[in-house]
This record gives sequence, C-alpha cells and structure tokens, in this order.
Amino acid sequence: MTSRTEASRDPNVVQRDLAQARADFPILRTRVHGKPLAYLDNAATTQKPDAVIDAEADFYRNANANVHRGVHALSQRATDAYEGARHKVRSFINAGADAEIIFVRGTTDAINLVAQGFSLPRLVAGDEIIVSALEHHSNIVPWQMACRRAGAVLRVVPIDDAGEFDLDAYAALLNGRTRLVAVTHLSNALGTINPVRRIIDLAHAHGVPVLLDGAQAVSHLPVDVRALDCDFYAFSAHKLYGPTGIGVLYGKTAHLQAMTPCQGGGDMIRSVSFGTTEYNELPYRLEAGTPHIAGVVGLGAALDYVTSIGIERIGAHERELLHSATRQVTGIPGLRIVGTAAEKAGILSFTLAGIHPHDIGTMLDDSGIAIRAGHHCAMPLMQRLGVDGTARASFALYNTHDDVDRLVAAIRRVCATLRS
Repeated sequence: MTSRTEASRDPNVVQRDLAQARADFPILRTRVHGKPLAYLDNAATTQKPDAVIDAEADFYRNANANVHRGVHALSQRATDAYEGARHKVRSFINAGADAEIIFVRGTTDAINLVAQGFSLPRLVAGDEIIVSALEHHSNIVPWQMACRRAGAVLRVVPIDDAGEFDLDAYAALLNGRTRLVAVTHLSNALGTINPVRRIIDLAHAHGVPVLLDGAQAVSHLPVDVRALDCDFYAFSAHKLYGPTGIGVLYGKTAHLQAMTPCQGGGDMIRSVSFGTTEYNELPYRLEAGTPHIAGVVGLGAALDYVTSIGIERIGAHERELLHSATRQVTGIPGLRIVGTAAEKAGILSFTLAGIHPHDIGTMLDDSGIAIRAGHHCAMPLMQRLGVDGTARASFALYNTHDDVDRLVAAIRRVCATLRS
C-alpha cells in the first residue's frame, strides 16, 4: 500500500507549485467590501480548487446515477467513481483495507456513529469514557448522550495554560472501567497538536480503544492510521479542500464488524423479510441509503489535489505563516495569544484587552479579511482559559505572507480605532 507521504514523493505524481496554487481557487478572486479577499477562516472550512468544483460538476453532467444498484452503464460509472474515491481515502490515511473506510456526512456524524453504534451497546452503569478539555463540542456531546443513557461517566483530561494535553493526568484517569478514549488530533480552537501516539499507547496498555477527531489534522499533517494504531479516525472533506456534507470514519475491521448499524434502509442489507434482516458486509452495512455520491467524488478530487502538492509542503508553508504572524503580533498592546503549545499547527487564536472578538472580526471583515470570532464550538475550553471567546486566524495552503501582513495591519487599526 502506498501512503500519501510516499505518493507525494512518487515521480509519477505531478507536483504542483505551491506558490501558484492560489490561482486554483476561484473564490480567492472575490472582492469583499471593495477589497481583495484574505481568507483566514480555514479551520471552519477551506475553499475549493477548480479541480474539486469541476469533478462534482462533471459527475452530474456525465455520470449521475445511483451506485451499487444498477446494471446500466451510468450506474456502473458512478459506482466506479464512488468506490475509486474510497480507495483514495484508504491510501491517503494508509488504512488496511477499503472496507475500513465508511462514508458519512462529516466528522460529527462519524463520532456519533461510534458513540451510538460501538460504545453505547457496550456501556453499563459506572463505565467511563475519556475526552480532553481541548475538544470541539462534536467530540463532547455525543459521549455525554451515550453516558447519560447508560449511566456511564465522562472523564476529562485537563490541559495547562499553554493549551497542552496533560499526559500524567491522563495516565492517572485510565482504569479498569475506561471503555473508550476520544480526543482531538489537532485543536480547532488553539492549533495544539496532541501527542496522539503516546495517548493511544497508554490506552491500549489498558485494552482501551481510541477515537481520534482528525477534522483539523488531515489538512495540516500526514496521517497514517496504521502507524498511529488508532481504532477510529474521523474527518470531514470540507476542511480538506473538498465538498461540504461528506466525511469519513476509519475504523479497524474488527471494531466496524462489531458495530450495531444505527440506520436501516437500502444498501446496508443483504436480505430482508418481515421477520428478520441480514445486514450487508463492510463497508456497506454502515452506509444506509443513497449516499452523497457527488460529494465523495469531490473528496477524491480534493485528495488528488492535496497529494499533488504534498502534505508536508503544505504544513511547512502554514507553519511559516504562523511563525510570521506570531512574531508580528507579539508586542501589540493588550494582545494575548491564546494557545501557545510547543507543538501547534497554523492557527493563531488571540484576544485584545477591552475589545470583543466579534468587534475584531467585524472590523477585519471591513478590510476584506475573513477570520472566525467566538468560542469556536469549544465552550469548555474557553472557560478553562478564562475567556469568553477569541479571534482566530487559521492558515491554508493558498494563504500568503501578504495575507499575514494585512491581518497584522488590520489588528493594529482595530486597536487604534476602538481604543481612541
């Protein structure tokens, strides 16, 4: 099996020029309030290259049909495209088999599927699930729901003031009642990269499976699920330059086979009578109904695009932008960088004393700069850090040093205007 790291080095793969990649994203030619767009809200969703837009449009123009259910040419064409994208996902994260790739609506859907189909049937009163203080609501609420129904307990790994995962506290939480660990690979609010291999090893020493929320990580870091030895990995296409409404749940084969399907309907069955139903084989038993076929095709195109550039090159470029932004904002009076972990990706989260994050975001928008402002669906994390919310600039492969310079200049204008 060729991993995406190997693919990016394959001489047969055409390498795109990262410096020219911005031209592949048509929306970046948009003007906002009469100014060129500087799009720095990539942790919420990334923009889409022509290759992805064209792939979806081409599917609807030339291959639109339902998958797996027809003998006619269009259905076979659609099925080939759909299953071909599954194979691309397998290669991208180095899964062991295509059947370990389950297409879902997104990361949230994937986590809920594991919570309801894997964990809940196995939980009894007094059991425990471990999350961390860094989590997005999508990796908190599904476990709260499962624990509430089973009488289980949710345990939370603390973080330090820099936003780093406390490994010692985590090790102390693991015990004979722990049934699952669910943690983020990369924090959407702070950019912290968790020590996931160590987290997984400690859990496995207790026989505990681990789910990684990879929604942010897949667009910044090489992900090899077999090297990590994680039990489940969840991510969304729309944060990886792909379409909205489609995502992936990776799971080890044994875990997926043990899962109770949460939805019944077409394509997830082998046979049905009014007395009983026999479920289909993996991966189809966990993919009920007509899937988002065009979205899957678009995801496949996004993976091709990212692989043509190389995830390591993308990550290095984003780190360079982050370091530049961090250096330039340091020393701005009243500015506090929120999240200073030693290992972090391209996210700059900050506050300005006396200025609400929404006011920062609004004024930056007037300058054509798109950032995110608020709690970033991580309210417990904000409470831990003693803030109501932050302004968050997040970087992607198409961002430039000019975007950074414009961001810093606009922050200075916010300070000058609202503190005058």
